[in-house]
Amino acid sequence: MYPLIIIIGPTGVGKSALGLALAQEIGGEIISGDSVQVYQKLDIGSAKPSPAELHLVPHHLIDYLDPSEPFTAAQFKLLATSLIEEIRGRGHVPIVVGGTGLYIRSLLDPYDFSQHGSEEIRSKWKEFAVAHGNSELHEVLKIRDPNTADQLHPNDVFRIIRALEVLELTGQTLSSQRQFRDDEYQPLDPSVFYIGLTAPREVIYERINQRCVTMLDQGLIEETLTLINSGYAQTLKPLKSIGYRHALWYIQGLVTQPEMLRILQRDTRHFAKRQLTWFRRDPRISWYNIATASKVILESILQTCGASQTRVE
Repeated sequence: MYPLIIIIGPTGVGKSALGLALAQEIGGEIISGDSVQVYQKLDIGSAKPSPAELHLVPHHLIDYLDPSEPFTAAQFKLLATSLIEEIRGRGHVPIVVGGTGLYIRSLLDPYDFSQHGSEEIRSKWKEFAVAHGNSELHEVLKIRDPNTADQLHPNDVFRIIRALEVLELTGQTLSSQRQFRDDEYQPLDPSVFYIGLTAPREVIYERINQRCVTMLDQGLIEETLTLINSGYAQTLKPLKSIGYRHALWYIQGLVTQPEMLRILQRDTRHFAKRQLTWFRRDPRISWYNIATASKVILESILQTCGASQTRVE
């Protein structure tokens, strides 16, 4: 069977670069595991690969949806599972690259996603968030389903409301509906290479700080303004993600550009810390220090997969 390579780690650590290098060396195709890169028109704020990089090897689940369309972990699991089989069927190696922990976990372990939905319940909690604020909404979830609340940022209103919706519809918490506890991990198939990238904290933070500066230089504010002028509501979930919501604050006159940059860098560092906390619970991940061992990662996988023979028998 052809191997499945999964590359995770905090934002800015170099996952995309490693995935691209591996794909070129071993005949791979990349599946994005990023919850924002899946959307069209959100390029700079999601640190999407450049057009030149996208043309080097096939990429999937990038520019897949319009920003107005919802995308969930359940959808990701369904699409990614199908893509993995298609890529293997073409004689290529699927490489999943991403930092959205729930997406990757859903792909590897059996999640029981509720198929129910209620617009009435969603509307009720949306109105609650408008009236009382995102933090209060998060507090409600923390009381009712603390395990799920601990994994969600207070500004992740979409997923907070989803968790409250499932609770009201089924009488069970979203976390209890998973078929495993957070400290229980299914053994991985031998063909799966689960790679975690990390670096000293100061290196990660410096990379993040520079990435934020680069995003502004590339036109993050202009990209956000173009989205708004194109008719996309400021309340859309993708526009509430890191980067875009900060640009919105500047556009709305709530912060100066230097203040926006400072807050963006701070919030991105906090996000990276939460990503690492999520992934470090999983003992199946083989961690590599990208600051000193990127070549070792490449050589290790090439040696295991075979530089010219990518089958794992």
